[in-house]
Amino acid sequence: MTRLNVNDARCVALFASGLQRSDALAPDALAPDVLAGVISRTVRQFGIAGCAARMAQEFGDHPEAAADRMRWVRQVVGAVFAAVPRPAEPPARQVGHALLRAA
Repeated sequence: MTRLNVNDARCVALFASGLQRSDALAPDALAPDVLAGVISRTVRQFGIAGCAARMAQEFGDHPEAAADRMRWVRQVVGAVFAAVPRPAEPPARQVGHALLRAA
């Protein structure tokens, strides 16, 4: 199995979740904290491998619908999580002549 990056894992988990496109019409349904909660609950329920298996099953059973869902999922994840600021890198500090990063 290949490794997933964070956005790929989010997409796989959101695809396997019960969230539907019609649910996204609610004003706060796609808030980053709400979406992160949906993704976390889905991963806890199925595991990332289980999410991938559910996604594969859908692509096998209903390829056109699964492709449409994945396009929607990727748009949502890209839009919502691109807007979330990344944590700042800890400031570097000088110790002697070596530059160390806080861990």
